Amino acid sequence: MHLSDILRAPKVVLHDHLDGGLRPATIIELAREYGYGLLPTEDPAALAVWFRDAADSGSLERYLETFAHTCAVMQTREALERIAAECAEDLAADGVVYAEIRYAPEQHLERGLTLDEVVEAVNAGFREGERRSGQKITVRALLTGMRHTDRSLEIAGLTVAHRDRGVAGFDIAGGEIGNPPARHLPAFQHLKRHNCHFTIHAGEAVGAESIHEAVQICGAERIGHGVRITDDITVHDDGTATLGRLAEYVRDNRIALEVCPTSNLQTGAAKDYATHPIDLLRRLGFRVTLNTDNRLVSGTTMSQEFGHMAEAFGYGPEVFEELTVAAVESAFLPLPERRRLIDEVVRPGYAALR
Repeated sequence: MHLSDILRAPKVVLHDHLDGGLRPATIIELAREYGYGLLPTEDPAALAVWFRDAADSGSLERYLETFAHTCAVMQTREALERIAAECAEDLAADGVVYAEIRYAPEQHLERGLTLDEVVEAVNAGFREGERRSGQKITVRALLTGMRHTDRSLEIAGLTVAHRDRGVAGFDIAGGEIGNPPARHLPAFQHLKRHNCHFTIHAGEAVGAESIHEAVQICGAERIGHGVRITDDITVHDDGTATLGRLAEYVRDNRIALEVCPTSNLQTGAAKDYATHPIDLLRRLGFRVTLNTDNRLVSGTTMSQEFGHMAEAFGYGPEVFEELTVAAVESAFLPLPERRRLIDEVVRPGYAALR
């Protein structure tokens, strides 16, 4: 599949962090404006390389430092609106037609914003980005609670309050080790009482047991990453596979896996693209979606993720259409909107490529 075709292909991203996808030039400009003097460089190209090198370093401390720099410049209404608008623009330019972008409101309060003001600013930015892109993209927010803090119930309430104003659902993120999702059970129960969508990061740093807890105890509709579901799958010498009870349950109940290949390589959840479990999971019938995770930090785009999969597994338009339809079917959108997106945007777009 040629690069030009990949760029034209309609794409859907369900797992993309706002604070992991800023433009390097924007970080530098905002850092100057707000007097933040801790950036490693003020050259945009060099800063982009620094972020990618930090993510590739194998050091968790360096990886987390990247988000300290981005969050430092995301503390005012103006900055949040700008960054959200640029996010929508950048995704649209890459052929993304629908995106759910996640961020943790509690990380943007250092200059006096309230949680509601943070959400309002980001939503305003997304609407502006949609407008600038000629309405070629629809963007919805996922509000994230952090695993290591005690504000998840508060953020769940914020999600419910803004659900009809651009917020599609809730997420829980942060270091998995020592922070099991069930610790935040009151937040998930609150969301369920209000019939509100949520996804949970699981099965990346911790094995299949974290997926079991996210699905069976917390009730996750989707799993962020989820590649460690392979811990519950036995692949035999003849190429056949036997699924354990959890893997079978996740597959049979169409619980979507928000797979982020490049990010998985950086965190050690996979060794390389050629042996990444996404192809095995797809062939076994799991609902697999393809995602970026952190575009700046991982140095990637949806088109680049498509390119890696095309090179590793020979994927062409048929498989990418399958993955994109799966993402739309798993989106936190009302069914009529999902059907319209598939019938009027995704399928015609891939038909044109063929």
